[in-house]
Amino acid sequence: MKKLFSILAIAAMVFVGTTNMQAAPANALSTSLSTASAVSATVTAQEAEAPAAEKGFHQELKQRFIEGGPGFMGIVLLCLILGLAIAIERIIYLNLSTTNTAKLAASVEEALQSGGVAAAKEVCRDTKGPVASIYYQGLDRAEESVDAAEKAVVAYGGVQMGQLEKNVSWISLFIALAPMLGFMGTVIGMIQAFDKIQAAGDMNPSLVAGGIKVALLTTVFGLIVAIILQIFYNYIVAKIDSIVNNMEDASITLIDMLVAYKNKK
Repeated sequence: MKKLFSILAIAAMVFVGTTNMQAAPANALSTSLSTASAVSATVTAQEAEAPAAEKGFHQELKQRFIEGGPGFMGIVLLCLILGLAIAIERIIYLNLSTTNTAKLAASVEEALQSGGVAAAKEVCRDTKGPVASIYYQGLDRAEESVDAAEKAVVAYGGVQMGQLEKNVSWISLFIALAPMLGFMGTVIGMIQAFDKIQAAGDMNPSLVAGGIKVALLTTVFGLIVAIILQIFYNYIVAKIDSIVNNMEDASITLIDMLVAYKNKK
């Protein structure tokens, strides 16, 4: 009997040990699978968040522009395109109109002393820019009198100023118009948001948050357009002022040259 109990006890111990040995790998495998699943889920979440984090400025700008709606956003974009087109055209024209007035005045004076008015006019004819045109008009009246030449210089100087300032007023119009259109879009968007509140009969923020956000986007884009065009406008105005100052100084120099030429004759 004692031997039987001893055999049963040994068999029970062996069975329990075998069961524990089999359960340990199973638990380890289960733990490993759970850990792998968690890591996989974390990696998947990070990969899903990566495109949102890597979204560039252009994609964000495009998305906001689409959210703002094609109505007012399209008009604001049109203001930007037209304003930039005019600004670039004016910048190119003004850069081509810029001349070395000191060099031109020296060449005209040398030609005037050596070949007379005809030679000086030929120098002005071969030179581009408003200063050369003013010189030519003044020299064209130099045979009459110095006063006639001075009047021609003043009159043609006004014509050249008009050419320099051509279409610049359109840029200032677009600068004022873009924010106004943005504000109008904002006001209309707010009216639509309040209409949704009235229709729902509930002051739920989720009903109007999207509409208010879209309404404010038009104002943001309008202000951005105005800032960009304002920078170009200030540059163009400064360039025009510089050319006009050179024209005035060159005109005084021309009159002095003509007086000296008349006295020498």
